[in-house]
Amino acid sequence: MSSPETLQSARVTPQQIKSGVAAWLGWTFDGLDMHLYTLVALPFVAELLRASPSAQVTSTKASIIQGAFLFGWAVGGAVFGRIGDVLGRSRTLSLTILTYAAFTGLSFVAHEWWHLLIFRFLAALGIGGEWAVGASLLAETWPAKWRPWLAAILQSGVNSGVLIACFAGWLLLSWAPYRAFFLVGVLPALLTLWIRRAVPEPEVWASEHEHVHGRQPRLRALFGPELRRTTFIVVIVCALGLTAHWALMFWHSAHLRTMAREAGWPKERIDTLANHALYLLTIGAIVGNFFSGWIARYIGYRRAIAANFAAYFFFMMAAYGVVRDADGVLFWLPFLGAAQGAFALFTMYLPPLFPTLLRTTGAGFCYNIGRVFAAAGTVIFGLFAQVGSGEGAICDHRLALLYAGTLFLPAALVAWFWLPQSGELGVTAEPVVNPPLAVPEP
Repeated sequence: MSSPETLQSARVTPQQIKSGVAAWLGWTFDGLDMHLYTLVALPFVAELLRASPSAQVTSTKASIIQGAFLFGWAVGGAVFGRIGDVLGRSRTLSLTILTYAAFTGLSFVAHEWWHLLIFRFLAALGIGGEWAVGASLLAETWPAKWRPWLAAILQSGVNSGVLIACFAGWLLLSWAPYRAFFLVGVLPALLTLWIRRAVPEPEVWASEHEHVHGRQPRLRALFGPELRRTTFIVVIVCALGLTAHWALMFWHSAHLRTMAREAGWPKERIDTLANHALYLLTIGAIVGNFFSGWIARYIGYRRAIAANFAAYFFFMMAAYGVVRDADGVLFWLPFLGAAQGAFALFTMYLPPLFPTLLRTTGAGFCYNIGRVFAAAGTVIFGLFAQVGSGEGAICDHRLALLYAGTLFLPAALVAWFWLPQSGELGVTAEPVVNPPLAVPEP
């Protein structure tokens, strides 16, 4: 097994470069495939329902589809996280990318709203799994001194994927049907051919896997005396933060589309507005990722995460606390994007909290279980924001965003006071090599 001293070396090896490129590209296509839907959600679901995009039924079905996607993300994080600890990081990374590429592309053939729900759920299995596997792959191959910047670079891969989605929107929305948008999501499948040939398994994982002779620690070890407090606290923070975050990522476009539609804007101008909004969020997020990495070097991961969530709360209240026109909302979107740097820090903060053979399982479970709550929250906050009743009911998306944004405040408080830090709770957020858990006898 590689020693901590070896892993702390400043020298960058070919293996580290290959693992970094593989994880970054995997996350880039994650961002592409996860946000293709958010750009066209209301108009495409309205098309499948043969209803108006502003109808409450359209908003409800679209949010249920997004909820199924987030739930699938959580399931995929747990399932593929476990596979990654058993089968290996590189192999599992290929499987996750194939999964989300195939089922994103199949969304093209959806002709009922529930067809789209199924395809989005299945695509999300791969996206959720790729997060845990990619994060663990880098945590096990790169020195600790690089990790705050790796967190920023890796999360910026997601943001780059969103920019590609925006470019695809600019290219396609003016002439192609909404369903054709999902064919762009097939492209990541080509990446798996290179990963399987060029990216080796990390030495840390290979050594531990050989040491236990196939006898893996079980999932219940996450709730044993060594890890359960860490597990529960991280789940709480992720659940609060991700619920509010995904409410923004889903409802912000619907909010702007509704305002523009009520103002009498033509379809092409509305589509351009939605595309521009996601572009502003994404540019802000890229800046926020690197700023958060820089802050974490001085105040640590825990406090940097808390500070980002506090900023996220403030900007959500500023953007949606009062009625604004489209330009007023657009002004705040880069600031909201910058606060998303909190999620970049989770990338390198979470995996080292868990022993090697529970690393993708633990990181995947704790981070992605938050998406179960996010899935429910996307639907529930939309229902809370219903205006009117019966067939004439509509969703006030501003209220949905405002209610969801309040969750960032408790997320910041729990992160500041209770997330583990170095030397606390018997775990550490720094070293990548942890003593292995006791493995049950066969």
